[in-house]
Amino acid sequence: MGVIRSLKCRECGKEYRPQFRYVCEECFGPLDVTYEFPDIKRETFESREKTYWRYFELLPIASKSNIVSLNAGLTPLQHADKLGSKLGLKEMYVKNDSVNPTFSFKDRPAGVAVSRAREVGLKAVGCASTGNLASATAAHAAKAGLPCYIFAPSDMEHAKIAQALSYGAEFVAVEGTYDDANRIASVIGDSKGFGIVNINMRPYYVEGSKTLAYEVAEQLGWQVPDTLVIPVGSGAMLNAICKGFEELYSLGLVQEDDVKNMKIVAAQPHGCSPVVDAFKRNSDEVVPVERPETVAKSLAIGDPGDGMYVLRRLKQYNGIAEEATDDEIINGILTLAKTEGIFTEPAGGVSVAVLRKLVEEGKIGQDEKVVCYVTGNGLKATEAIVGMLPKLQAVKPDIEAVSAMIG
Repeated sequence: MGVIRSLKCRECGKEYRPQFRYVCEECFGPLDVTYEFPDIKRETFESREKTYWRYFELLPIASKSNIVSLNAGLTPLQHADKLGSKLGLKEMYVKNDSVNPTFSFKDRPAGVAVSRAREVGLKAVGCASTGNLASATAAHAAKAGLPCYIFAPSDMEHAKIAQALSYGAEFVAVEGTYDDANRIASVIGDSKGFGIVNINMRPYYVEGSKTLAYEVAEQLGWQVPDTLVIPVGSGAMLNAICKGFEELYSLGLVQEDDVKNMKIVAAQPHGCSPVVDAFKRNSDEVVPVERPETVAKSLAIGDPGDGMYVLRRLKQYNGIAEEATDDEIINGILTLAKTEGIFTEPAGGVSVAVLRKLVEEGKIGQDEKVVCYVTGNGLKATEAIVGMLPKLQAVKPDIEAVSAMIG
């Protein structure tokens, strides 16, 4: 299993033993897991289980007995030839994480964090969430037999948390924004010793998302795409994907030059695009959005925890940050559905819409090998597109009348 060397501060480089900590005591920077990686070959993974746990040597769990698995991961990398043709791309792929057990990519980080919570003997887990992470954390907690607490704004639609509640989680309704709920969750987690997966367990939690890099590389025959289009809320997934590709070249599984030359695109919705705003100002400071207003609720994080690290990744990897309006997002959802048969929530619509815009502007070339990340299922957010769909018209149960109506 994964052998953790240390928790290393992303800012000052100070290293700590892999204990229950998540910020540096010297500079308050975030901590990342570093490993003692074994010698490993591409062939090692071929006959293993078809989940992200096939990469267990590269994940922060010491014993397989502590893995809490819902069989998430190894999701389709769909060659999107019809969508690519429509957008003007010769080689495009969609990494479709909408088919995970709780229907979003959050099964990856939540599964790793809950497994780590079991390994270190925590008595409960939880998260601050606008929907997807709540469901993923609650489902894995149910499998692990751990109590689960979901901290979220009190005005969140009940349908958004119905899935999490079905797994037995307890909903803590906080009057305020997501960022208010996040702050309360942080204090409660630390005071009670609960594992709040996206806060005090964040060093381990983000490790799950890097498997989105491992899988893409393996599914492309251990090749690195030219361009990756990644939706950004907190920014943790984008940073983790970059870390994943870096680890692959450190292990000799992909070519170093291919990783250095890849282009990273950060896609955000208009109405909550603090990273895009900073990028376009050529600033290192991410100014929080106090009241996010966007149809892409899963990306409506006004104060992204990893926002400045996304900006650093964009500088490191030939990056671009761009936003999409609500109308562009909805168009992206419908275009993806009608061309590739993939029904995504608005976050995936953001990816498609931003990709379309950058191709039209000539910032992504037609010969580039592009991977577009779709991170959640459209059935979680049908309200976003209902108004754009054809109205149903009743017809009498008469064969001739129906035949005439459909041509």
